Amino acid sequence: MEKISYKLSAFEGPLDLLLYLISKNKLNICDIQISELLDQYMEHINAMKEQDMDIASEFLEMAARLVYIKTVSLLPKHEEAEELQKELTGQLLEYQECKKVALQLAENINFNSLVREPEEIEFDQSYRRFHSPSELLAAYLNAAGRGKRFIPPPPEAFSGIVTHRIVSVASQIIHVLRRLWRNSEVKYEAIFDEKREKSDLVATFLAVLELVKGKRVRIEGENQNATIKLMNGGMKNWKSKSSGEQ
Repeated sequence: MEKISYKLSAFEGPLDLLLYLISKNKLNICDIQISELLDQYMEHINAMKEQDMDIASEFLEMAARLVYIKTVSLLPKHEEAEELQKELTGQLLEYQECKKVALQLAENINFNSLVREPEEIEFDQSYRRFHSPSELLAAYLNAAGRGKRFIPPPPEAFSGIVTHRIVSVASQIIHVLRRLWRNSEVKYEAIFDEKREKSDLVATFLAVLELVKGKRVRIEGENQNATIKLMNGGMKNWKSKSSGEQ
């Protein structure tokens, strides 16, 4: 690439300067040699400094950007450099199109033209799109579902949270005595085998304490070897109560 002697002029930005260099050197905007373009860009920046021209920060930022692209392109894996160069090429193409449109507008618009107030236009507000019945149904169900979010939940929704089954201690006393009536000695843990809910476990435990307190049963052993034994006369009151109920 031959070296260019610059005739300095005002540029609107770094992209404007790059387009100038690409046009001057008759380069393909889609296949820019960053290394050669960078050298001429820096020469132009230095020439602007020598003539005491103010250099905006955006020109220096573009110079740093070109240096970074050139540096990355020297690495063994330069995929990042290709992406950065594609991004710069896209910006240059967009800027080039904007300049073309600006020139066309400048030819058709001038300060001597007459401008009148915009006319009031009655817009057609009829809906012209076609929707299948399935689309309309889905939209309706979606809107109806959003409306249901604001409806308070029914009391049944809280039944599993704030309600629980009441288990009386008396019923569990009868349960324990029935187990001991069939077998006068039962493993302590076996009393709780069929209990799954917390209220059943608590009521059964209180029933055992009540029977021990009334000296109707006694607990022998410790831990897993603990057993519940029926004391003499422990079934008397329960049998009489059962006979009376019959």
